[in-house]
Amino acid sequence: MSYRIFTDATSDLPAKFAEQLRVTVLPMGFTMEEKEYFYIPGHSDMPIETFFAKMREGVGVTTAQVNAFAFLEAFEPVLKGGEDILYIGFSSKLSGTVQSAVHAAEELKIKYPERKVVVIDSCSASLGEGLLVYYAARKQELSLDDLAKWVEENKLRFVHWFTVDDLVYLKRGGRISGATAAIATILNIKPVMHVDNEGYLVAVEKVQGRKKSLRALFEHMEKTVDTSVTDTVFIGNCNAKADANYVAGLVHEKYPNMMIHVDDIGTSIGAHSGPGTIALFFVGSER
Repeated sequence: MSYRIFTDATSDLPAKFAEQLRVTVLPMGFTMEEKEYFYIPGHSDMPIETFFAKMREGVGVTTAQVNAFAFLEAFEPVLKGGEDILYIGFSSKLSGTVQSAVHAAEELKIKYPERKVVVIDSCSASLGEGLLVYYAARKQELSLDDLAKWVEENKLRFVHWFTVDDLVYLKRGGRISGATAAIATILNIKPVMHVDNEGYLVAVEKVQGRKKSLRALFEHMEKTVDTSVTDTVFIGNCNAKADANYVAGLVHEKYPNMMIHVDDIGTSIGAHSGPGTIALFFVGSER
């Protein structure tokens, strides 16, 4: 039996890959200036450049998860058409989106007992989630059960390294104190973060200066990258493409045979990390 792969817009999976690999990306909502918008990579209600420009101006933003009703609307036509579903979703430690998908799957199981909806918590975010979906979708010759098993067995090998340029956005989101943000700004301290095995975004180290923080992402990659598996690297940026290209240059110089794709970090993560965020994603021996 055939199946369809779904993910959510937090994956930031580039539209061209979603179309090529027949992956359905569900929109994520956000609110700015009391107006609600929906974001899908390449098809946003608000251009991503406008979104980050407004953030730089101090405009507040709140984000929303995909609710169970949205999953029901998206999944039911596929099941009715005789196909099964594999949904790979945003880390459950950062959002309730996966739990909404589970509720929808349970409801649909009653209505379509002969069909199957497999929900997987990616324990990932942004283009790290997108890279997992990208690698998985290239294995659609596998059965649904075999592909779901591969995703579960390999998802914690998809490595995320982030840095931000301005801690004011983490402060606004309550992730750091105002005093910490003020001191770090004065000393030009930049945090280097990753997503751990549980799916939390955690700070690993602090370095002084933007260039050092960008190099730190690449240096962490050198320590754990599995060059036998990593044929594609994703680099994400929040309105900071020149810095993303700098990191891409470091990767290309050391690993010239890897395909490097630079793209936008979308609204779900960008709303919390802010303009200037840079992230590097690859397959490693461990996170």
